[in-house]
Amino acid sequence: MKNYFLKTTSVAPLVIFRIGLGAMLFIGILRFWFNGWIEGLYITPKYFFPYYGFEYIVPLGSYTYILFFICGLSALFVAVGFYYRLSIVTLFLSFTYIELIDKTTYLNHYYFVSMICFLMIFMPAHVYFSIDAYRNSTLRANKIPQWCIDSIKLFVCLLYFCAGLAKINSDWLLHAIPLKIWLPARNDMPVIGFLFNYSWIHFLFSWFGCLYDLSIPFLLWNKGTRVVAYIFVILFHVLTSMLFPIGMFPYIMILTALIFFPVEFHQRIIQFIQRFIPGSRNPIESDATFIYSKVQQYFVKGIIFTFFVVQLVVPFRFICYPGELFWTEQGYRFSWRVMLMEKAGYAEFTVKDASGKYLIVNNEEFLTKQQEKMMATQPDMILQYAHILADYYSVHGFKDPMVFADVYVALNGRLGKAMVDTSVDLAKEKESFGHKSWIILYNE
Repeated sequence: MKNYFLKTTSVAPLVIFRIGLGAMLFIGILRFWFNGWIEGLYITPKYFFPYYGFEYIVPLGSYTYILFFICGLSALFVAVGFYYRLSIVTLFLSFTYIELIDKTTYLNHYYFVSMICFLMIFMPAHVYFSIDAYRNSTLRANKIPQWCIDSIKLFVCLLYFCAGLAKINSDWLLHAIPLKIWLPARNDMPVIGFLFNYSWIHFLFSWFGCLYDLSIPFLLWNKGTRVVAYIFVILFHVLTSMLFPIGMFPYIMILTALIFFPVEFHQRIIQFIQRFIPGSRNPIESDATFIYSKVQQYFVKGIIFTFFVVQLVVPFRFICYPGELFWTEQGYRFSWRVMLMEKAGYAEFTVKDASGKYLIVNNEEFLTKQQEKMMATQPDMILQYAHILADYYSVHGFKDPMVFADVYVALNGRLGKAMVDTSVDLAKEKESFGHKSWIILYNE
């Protein structure tokens, strides 16, 4: 282990990763801005669903545009290596703040971006081919510790492998669900659309997806299979981007997989880019090596070690809860379970007080269509919404209001079943990391 931490390698792969990550996030922020999603997701809603423990992350109203501007500018600065340390910290904080405002918008690739940005805070990605290195010759280095590159590789491997393990379930492998539901809806796709009507295609996609996620990290890491594996990465993610509305995630993963390629590959990319930058410096043949001080080494290694311990534990926290994970979703988020289920729900809330007064809530008065859709299938959001209603009606004619929910959810195409105990006053229930006893467990 001591010898491993003494190994050094070219900084070129980390530089290309820095440029690609910053550029991709900058494009993503522009896409969000010009599609009007900032207004629709973060300004229009009357109420929001913060994550447990992060209730202090509040929406900023029209100032959200400033937050997105800061995030986009930070991403651009990271790409060009301008005030890199400050820029990557700002990018991590601003992007994560946006992500935590409302769990309605949760996506695995938002979490992935936040975690990658966190890792990059501790990486010397600016010591070569950056504005910082151009302005400060003492900063320039061509070599960095090997573990810096391997940390990113390991995180990508962990993501894929956990995603593959999650696909080892009966619905995905034995029934090809939910692909059996989703693919026929895309049968109007040119050339290959007609294939999506065949059952064997649904099973082929399901099994290939599982085997792909489980094997691709090892195939990318292995020199002999790397090129073929990367072709599969491109084909897989381009196809998923065509079939499903999952935003920038496929392209981010295509970019990220480049980190597995050898140093010479990244050096050629840098040399190609240099042709378009007059007077670009920092020759690749420089022997300068970036070295962490002893204090920095202990601190950074401790942070990285803790990071991976957390990443290994969090995806498997669901085993601490009873019931079917896809039903209760206790331990579902942040576990790399990508597009594994199809849930549709209907939630009706009744507000009462001790005097006998009651009313049935019109959810559209409080939530956007997207919020209502997500809330109706996720127990923690149901609880949060019940508290929103209790707070609202406590100042609108109800004394100590009680909130009861009648919720029916259909999981992976099955008939709808009751999810919430209708006799429980959700206004009295508190959010915690414990099991929500008012969830009616799925016993099929």
